Amino acid sequence: MTNLFTLEAEVRTDLGKGASRRLRHANKVPAILYGEGKDSVSLTLEHKNVFRAQQEEAFYSQVLTLNVDGKSIECLLKDMQRHPFKQVVMHLDFLRIDPNHAVHTKIPLHFINEDNVTKSGAIIAHHVTEIAISCLPKDLPAFIEVDLVDMEVGQTIHLSDVILPSGITSDELSKGENHDQAVATANAPKGNADDSEEKVEEAETTED
Repeated sequence: MTNLFTLEAEVRTDLGKGASRRLRHANKVPAILYGEGKDSVSLTLEHKNVFRAQQEEAFYSQVLTLNVDGKSIECLLKDMQRHPFKQVVMHLDFLRIDPNHAVHTKIPLHFINEDNVTKSGAIIAHHVTEIAISCLPKDLPAFIEVDLVDMEVGQTIHLSDVILPSGITSDELSKGENHDQAVATANAPKGNADDSEEKVEEAETTED
């Protein structure tokens, strides 16, 4: 995985749409590296290496290493443009990071023990599949688990219920209680509402 997320890159000086088009025809991906108060640098990467790496979930949240002109630069992927229907990566945006500075990024959620809830017929609604967090680069997790083992029908798990690893804070919760968004809800099995209505109608008929 470490080798997979270490990518060779070359500085490019031939810029513009035409230059980017020529790069893609040569199976290369144009990219840009910016951040940490330094000048932006236009780069070129091998498409086959990028395409393989982007198939891994962690590629979008973990620290990546770009080898540029013999120098290793740690960064995060901030944006990726894909072709609308071809399996082609069109462009990448990388953000430089400093090991001593907190980073703001989004981390995927992994829901576990969901079967414990669905066995009762409940339907789990996932309101979000990733959350915005802040932490030092060394503390970045590949994902955050949300345990549904004790969830009951009708219950909603909020952001404040998610146990975050040490050193990690939620960007949304730092804004205040009003930003305690719903993460997942265990909805009642389909048909329960209709059954209840039928019981009410039967009761009304009996009373008449």
